[in-house]
Amino acid sequence: MESFFKNDEGHNVTVNGDRYRAMITNFFIPELNNHDVQELWFQQDGATCQTARATIDLLKDTFGDHLISRFGPVNWPPRSCDLTPLDYFLWGYVKSLAYADKPQTLDHLEDNIRRVIADIRPQMLEKVIENWTSRLDYIRGSRGSHMPEILFKM
Repeated sequence: MESFFKNDEGHNVTVNGDRYRAMITNFFIPELNNHDVQELWFQQDGATCQTARATIDLLKDTFGDHLISRFGPVNWPPRSCDLTPLDYFLWGYVKSLAYADKPQTLDHLEDNIRRVIADIRPQMLEKVIENWTSRLDYIRGSRGSHMPEILFKM
């Protein structure tokens, strides 16, 4: 998906509130509508583009009370990277493979990122979700205490 890296003119861009809302409106929501999604929750952390008033309003209109976010109906738990699959799995996994061949150009790196993400199989995602539910069970059982410094097997 080009919008992660470039604008309509092909120039590299950073994500701001307008671009983030456009990605949600023009890609994410239509993509959700193409799938039979039941009981969906939307979760994000506290990045500025994600917590702008216009963004939160859009997400509340779309997901109602099923929004976990700073300034959302369900507040994002601070310093909770051990509960977020993007943090404890995806970013490290993608980075390790995307940089494996030491890309020398931004285009090469972008191609690697696209390839790594496209190659993630449903079985791997199932294991990530199983791991996530184990983490949630631990947090519930320990009444919200910090998780010990242990590695979860994937």
